[in-house]
Amino acid sequence: MESASQDINLNSPNKGLLADSMTDVPVESATAARPPACEGLTPAEEEELRTELAKVEEEIGTLRQVLAAKERHCGELKRKLGLTPFDGLKQNLSKSWHDVQVSNAYKKTQETLSQAGQKTSAALSNVGSAISRKFGDMRNSATFKSFEDRVGTIKSRVVGSRENSTDGLHSPTSVGDKPPQDNAPF
Repeated sequence: MESASQDINLNSPNKGLLADSMTDVPVESATAARPPACEGLTPAEEEELRTELAKVEEEIGTLRQVLAAKERHCGELKRKLGLTPFDGLKQNLSKSWHDVQVSNAYKKTQETLSQAGQKTSAALSNVGSAISRKFGDMRNSATFKSFEDRVGTIKSRVVGSRENSTDGLHSPTSVGDKPPQDNAPF
């Protein structure tokens, strides 16, 4: 068994296990545990690539630590300035809305909807004018005048029959000296 003072092989299938708990686990040589390299690589090229991979992974770890430190510092600065996450969200939404408004797609859509609204307004105005004209034509027609005359005749008969009523309970003139009021809608 290897001594605890030696470097830990990160590619080992037994990494993270304590030395005491590995006594019953068979350990293969480091070269046997490695996955097979791409065909056409010499052992020197393979070792060079593994070294470069280890350096890149180490740089990634360092960059993650730096980023975490920068994010903590940013959070502290925002806290000291009294900026809340809600303020940041509002600012992001405002910027996004501004970006949408200056986009060509938004401008074209706005222009198209404006034109459609104008055309719809003109069409509804024309429909309203046509309906008014038709009602005017209908009101001036002989049929409507005849109908209006008949309704007037019926109204005068109904109102006249109330005035000529001899029953004192139903006569509006028997209640007082006031003449009857005409509240009919015609």
